[in-house]
Amino acid sequence: MTPQLAPSKSSPLACLWRRSMGLHCAGMKIALHQWAFRAFAVAALLSLVAVYPQAQESGRRRLLSRAAPAHPELARRMSLQGVVKLDALVAPDGTVEAAEVKGGHPVLAPAALEAVRRWKWESAPHQSHEVVEVKFPPE
Repeated sequence: MTPQLAPSKSSPLACLWRRSMGLHCAGMKIALHQWAFRAFAVAALLSLVAVYPQAQESGRRRLLSRAAPAHPELARRMSLQGVVKLDALVAPDGTVEAAEVKGGHPVLAPAALEAVRRWKWESAPHQSHEVVEVKFPPE
């Protein structure tokens, strides 16, 4: 008799393997049903994730003017450099109504917010969300 590798006894795949070998698989009907439902649910979620970002990319306006951020004194003394990522709510006239920090060093974030609030985008019929990155090079 040749040794055969089998999945763990508690998995639905184990039941399928046992059945393929002509063995009985007690109590696995419910587990197989749950496994099939979970596989379907994961597939449905993955298909939604693939569609969702396409529906959200209504922003992408052209940037007309960009104010340079002032490097904070504390950041200079600490030799901090980096990038701060922000989400800017841009009004139809192209001015920034609100901005929210999405990532970056907390010492650099206030200077990035102040700079982005002075930026200007092209006009559009509706307000939009623009994701931007403000870079702080080493000084």
